[in-house]
Amino acid sequence: MKVTEEHNNRIAKMTFASVFPHYVTKVEKKGRTRQELLHVIEWLTSFKENQIQQLIDEKVTFEFFFNKAELNPNANLITGVICGYRIEEIDNPLTQKVRYLDKLVDELAKGRKMDKILRGNK
Repeated sequence: MKVTEEHNNRIAKMTFASVFPHYVTKVEKKGRTRQELLHVIEWLTSFKENQIQQLIDEKVTFEFFFNKAELNPNANLITGVICGYRIEEIDNPLTQKVRYLDKLVDELAKGRKMDKILRGNK
């Protein structure tokens, strides 16, 4: 499946605050916790819990969110298919980062062990 420029623009302008509650619902419905979700987001972005909350409160776009993030050096180890797209083949860096986050949330919701989700890091 080819990622279109329209798709990339839509993702860039989407707010993190609009998606975060869906992440929480998804993981909690499967028996995981909000704290585990925050831990996964921190691993990927280096944002601490209070920074994540501030970004939610400010209703920042994914573009702003990932421009401010310090992406984990092991993020490139996140592979597979999410939303019909093979992550490692996405050529738009921002869209790829958003899909990294989506994939981690999926893995958390599916009950994968935390050390596997965090690609060997704790």
